[in-house]
Amino acid sequence: MTSTFPNISISTERLGLRPLDEGDLPALAEMMNDEQVAAWTDVPQPFTEEGARRWITQYAPAERAAGRGIDLAVTEFLTQRLVGVVQLGKTNWRIRSTEMSYIIAPWARGEGYASEAALATAKWLFGDQRFERIELRTAADNTASQQVAQKIGCISEGVLRNACIVHVRTEDGTWTDMRTDFIVWSLLPEDLEGSDEQLADSRGFGSYAQWN
Repeated sequence: MTSTFPNISISTERLGLRPLDEGDLPALAEMMNDEQVAAWTDVPQPFTEEGARRWITQYAPAERAAGRGIDLAVTEFLTQRLVGVVQLGKTNWRIRSTEMSYIIAPWARGEGYASEAALATAKWLFGDQRFERIELRTAADNTASQQVAQKIGCISEGVLRNACIVHVRTEDGTWTDMRTDFIVWSLLPEDLEGSDEQLADSRGFGSYAQWN
C-alpha cells in the first residue's frame, strides 16, 4: 500500500502552511508569472488562472494520492495572504526521503519567509513523519536558493554537471533554455541543531526567496 502525506497545517511565528485551495487561484497565478520563477523553474509562461486551477484541483491532489509528495501554500499568519509555496516531491517512503523546493512571491521577498517555511516543513518531516533525509537541488547560479539551503542547515553534497535547464530572456523578449549544473544539498535530522538560532541571528535571513 502506498504511503501518503496527510492534509496538514503547520504554523510558525509568522506563517501558516496548508494544502493549496481554490481561494489561492489569483495569487498563485500572479506569483508564477514572476521573472525569477520563469528563469529558475519549468512553470509554463505565461501562467494563467486556469493553469493554477489545474495545479490545485488536479496535479497537487494526484501527487499526494500517489504518494509522490505534497504542495503546501505558505500564508502570512495574520493576513492569510499567500506568500509562497513549498513542494515536496520524488518521495521514497522506504528510505524516508523526499525532495523539497520553494518559492516566495516577489512582494514578500526580503522577509526570510523562504527559510522559515522550509525549516518548519523540515521539522514536521523529521518529527511527525519520521523522515531521515530531505534533498534540495539548486541551479548553479541560483545563489538565493542556495543561501536558503545553507541557512536551514543543509550540507552541499556535490554537483550534477549539466543536469539542469534554466531560462534566459532573448533580445526579442522570449525565453530560451540554457543548460547548467545542479548543486545537490541534503538535510538530515541532526543537521537541524542550531538552525533556529542561526535564523534569529540573521533576522530571518533576508532576501533568499527564489525557487530552486
